[in-house]
Amino acid sequence: MSDEGTESELLSGAQEVLDRFLANRGERTLQAYTADLEEFARYTGKALPEAVAQLLAAGPAASHRLALDYAIELRRRSRALSTIDRRLTALRALVRIAQDAGLVDWQLDVPGDEEVAAAVERQPVKESEHYLFPRHPGEIDRLDIQHYALREMLQTNHLAPVEDPRRILDVGCGTGQWGYEMCGQYPSALVVGLDLVSGKPGQPERYRYVRGNVLPALPFRDGEFDFVHQRLLVSGIPVAAWPGLVAELARVTRPGGWVELIEVPFEIEEAGPAAQRLVDLTRELVGSLGLDTEGVVYQSLDGYLRGAGLVNVSRRNVKLPVGRWGGQVGSLMVTDFRAGVTRVCEVLQARGRLTEAEVRDLIQEAQQEWEHGHMSYPFGIAYGQKPEAT
Repeated sequence: MSDEGTESELLSGAQEVLDRFLANRGERTLQAYTADLEEFARYTGKALPEAVAQLLAAGPAASHRLALDYAIELRRRSRALSTIDRRLTALRALVRIAQDAGLVDWQLDVPGDEEVAAAVERQPVKESEHYLFPRHPGEIDRLDIQHYALREMLQTNHLAPVEDPRRILDVGCGTGQWGYEMCGQYPSALVVGLDLVSGKPGQPERYRYVRGNVLPALPFRDGEFDFVHQRLLVSGIPVAAWPGLVAELARVTRPGGWVELIEVPFEIEEAGPAAQRLVDLTRELVGSLGLDTEGVVYQSLDGYLRGAGLVNVSRRNVKLPVGRWGGQVGSLMVTDFRAGVTRVCEVLQARGRLTEAEVRDLIQEAQQEWEHGHMSYPFGIAYGQKPEAT
């Protein structure tokens, strides 16, 4: 509490502070500052005069902590840095007016961008309740093998016609391999990878990892990136969340920049009996997690981009072979599938859906089918451009 009085005693002076702060403002400035103060009041859960009284009663150290916590919440809500700065400046101005009026004898030390960013990084991140593949040391290798197979098939790391990007975002970056390679492809670009856990060691100098969940919002400013890339999150994002997620990708893309999505359905073309059984069991597990079981996301990639307001939308479908008949890509995909279904079967076994013997037999039979059949796995790649500002 401050030396000058209790919060209740400060309440009578809080309205006067507010009136002085808002006096003689132009109409647009008045509207902006009123919105700023009302959001602070909503954050505290109090009426506006009571929220200001709480700030004044907090004292120097506690008021700084309150301002920092408020800034963290604004970051979580994806407010622009300029908006956050303005709202903190408004709080500092209120305290200065209160000081001039003799209500307090201190000034508010508002946190800077670096302090807020560091505090956000320290915040615990709620992990996805929907992700299909459990954490496992071998998951890093599986994701890298998957990346190499797709890159070999496409003969590139992206299809969007990106030209000289300065800032690149990889959403759900996994091991970080895609971003690491983009650092080499575009040496002047800063590549940012977002995921719940950091990738593998050896990050390039111009690579930055940001810890965070893709839902409910991305922790970046509007128009911050020239190229936003996201792939293979159908195994972790509920189908109903996809339109909003793609809208977030578009929000953080600059006008003229590009968004690219890569996703798959949970199906194998020309699957043998054992492989099909594994697909069916995977769909069952996927459905229990609230994920897409019908290929809606795969079919809707280009539609999501258009729905987010992007233009020049294009789509390409490819089929990655699974088995030796598909050469290097096919062999990589066999390794990827073996590791993936092993992880899924571990979950199914833990839930009592399969016995250890059934898991062993299914994987062995599927392995034979992959090696000697002509199965393939479809991938959809869609990209679109954010319209230039008018």
